[in-house]
Amino acid sequence: MSTLVDQFIEMVQIDSESGNEAKMMAYLKAQATEMGAQAELDPYGNLIANFPARGCNDKAPILLSCHADTVQPGVGIEPVEENGIIRSRGNTILGADNKAGIAEVFEALRTAEVLPPVEFAVSRQEEVGLYGVKNMDFSRITAKRGFLMDGDTLDTIIIGGPSYYAIDVKVTGRAAHAGMEPEKGISAIAGAARAIAALKLGRIDEETTANVGVIQGGIIRNGVPATTTFLAECRSSNHDKAAQLAEEMTHTIRSNAETEGVSVEIKTDNLCQAVSIPEDSWTVRIAQKALAKLNIQAKCRFITGFTDASIYNNRGIETAVLGIGAQNEHSTEECIAIEDMNKAVAVLIEVLRLSAEE
Repeated sequence: MSTLVDQFIEMVQIDSESGNEAKMMAYLKAQATEMGAQAELDPYGNLIANFPARGCNDKAPILLSCHADTVQPGVGIEPVEENGIIRSRGNTILGADNKAGIAEVFEALRTAEVLPPVEFAVSRQEEVGLYGVKNMDFSRITAKRGFLMDGDTLDTIIIGGPSYYAIDVKVTGRAAHAGMEPEKGISAIAGAARAIAALKLGRIDEETTANVGVIQGGIIRNGVPATTTFLAECRSSNHDKAAQLAEEMTHTIRSNAETEGVSVEIKTDNLCQAVSIPEDSWTVRIAQKALAKLNIQAKCRFITGFTDASIYNNRGIETAVLGIGAQNEHSTEECIAIEDMNKAVAVLIEVLRLSAEE
């Protein structure tokens, strides 16, 4: 197998579910250092590695970025390759999101004949709220333009993402025996259920959605449950709409749950703010040229998911998101074709060449 594939297979076997990336970050730092970069972990544990220019002089640096964490179930991954497709044995994710992107960046940096100075930033805890990039030491990053390797299909350039609010709710009632003295209890589940039923969920309009994804409560069948928690969200490509919807959901949850006699604690977190870069921006133009060399006619897309690029763009670093070739991310059906990984490397090499020339 190629260095690209060997390294990818090696990386996916390093456990790195969100919050437990220490081994993976240490591995990446060692790899970057071995390749000649000045590599350090910032105080939050993100990797920032500086690779010198090659084949050009006096060029501005560009940022390349990925994230190191994976979703669950991501412990004990066993990758298998068959007919040019790499997948897990089926009990876990594969971790192509985002370790394929990391492997592709490393391969491009190893083999590109021409590249400007590159600042390679790898964040942690991306999958649970972009916490790594939000806590990144940006004093170590000087690039004003960059590319995030965290899309899926190669023919799509992601140019923006939504505002996103996470809404965590804890409902507290009073426990009691459900058969002997239910009148002494206050059901936290009933309070949570009334609140959730009152919410408008799904697609709110063409650019706005809301959801409740997790609910947990109760311990035993014959007990009036004292506590219940649930996790809700809302997102929109319009920040004001997202903020207003989060406020409305909070009010709806509290007012409806409290009619059951429970108390309610609500934590709302604006994880990222809607942002978009123009379709004729420098990074998009460079990406389209690089993809066209592989006869890939790329389309620009605003997604309703979120990536580290939202934080970079909001901090003034123009960042486009490029595809890595992964399929079925966040599932045990996740896989990636070796051919697509090689194409992604070729695109990156061309991106580096064009960046150095311009």
